[in-house]
Amino acid sequence: MASTYKNRLTVSIFGQSHGAAIGVTLDGIPEGEEIDFDVLNAFLQRRAPGNSPWATPRKEADEPEFLSGLVAQADAASGTTCGAPITAVIKNTNIRPSDYANTSVTPRPGHADYTAFVKTRGHADLSGGGHFSGRLTAPLCIAGGICLQILQRRGISINARIISIGNATENFGEEIERAKQENDSVGGVIECTATGVPAGLGEPMFDGMENRIAQLVFAIPAVKGIEFGAGFSAATLRGSENNDPFAVAGGKVQTTTNHHGGILGGITSGMPIVFRAAIKPTPSITQPQQSVNLTTLTPETLTVNGRHDPCIVPRAVPCFEAAMAIAILDALQTW
Repeated sequence: MASTYKNRLTVSIFGQSHGAAIGVTLDGIPEGEEIDFDVLNAFLQRRAPGNSPWATPRKEADEPEFLSGLVAQADAASGTTCGAPITAVIKNTNIRPSDYANTSVTPRPGHADYTAFVKTRGHADLSGGGHFSGRLTAPLCIAGGICLQILQRRGISINARIISIGNATENFGEEIERAKQENDSVGGVIECTATGVPAGLGEPMFDGMENRIAQLVFAIPAVKGIEFGAGFSAATLRGSENNDPFAVAGGKVQTTTNHHGGILGGITSGMPIVFRAAIKPTPSITQPQQSVNLTTLTPETLTVNGRHDPCIVPRAVPCFEAAMAIAILDALQTW
């Protein structure tokens, strides 16, 4: 199995949820770029577990240790890229693989347990989801956090926000708390926007900007759908409603609306790139669920143990910013 995004930039993620460490190797970053460690750590803490009453109680510092690719400055508060591949690891310090003893041959509904079991012929480490766990978004955020700092110096900003959780468009905490009290979980929708992106990035067809962004977004576990600009609602519009009129502002060609979400024909138009993604409810819930024993092929009722988020949407917000940042910096490398 490969967990690698490969274009001009290469992002390779490794590790398991309850293994010794997780990490990332990021190759193709230009040399001479300064990375502020405090800014990077603040970004990672937005995703880190245990920082909210609605997050998993698992506590992890999630402070990366850089093994290569950065030369530390004298004050140790930053490092400068040297052109070599950047490799960073995060030690797992609060692991409890024993919580998952009952799921070693009895897959959790909604998880990748069954497909991982089939793919690896029963050899996958499924503790906490193993390599399929949302914990692996921490190294994704290391790579994306580095890309975000580089993009900011080029005038590109990326911000994501929660659009809805369950059926709620406000009071998100109340919606999550209701699900939690019912031993259940809830999903939601996140919108991500990039501004300052120049026109002309991307390629037609197979290497378009939507393709690159979507490939990285779907590396975030629990993502089930993505739309750009008006997205699926464009199917209900007429061409006269959906088309974005062109105009000139400040000597630049722009559109007066942005139903296309900043991408036309796979190539950026100079307007903000906007996408929204749907996140399913956390599969690990404490309600009894129907499953099967994969060894005996007999029915079993499964009660999931362990520590889990009743809603992963709040912690996923920086993950979407990371995915967008990697895709845009990758495209800038070939522009």
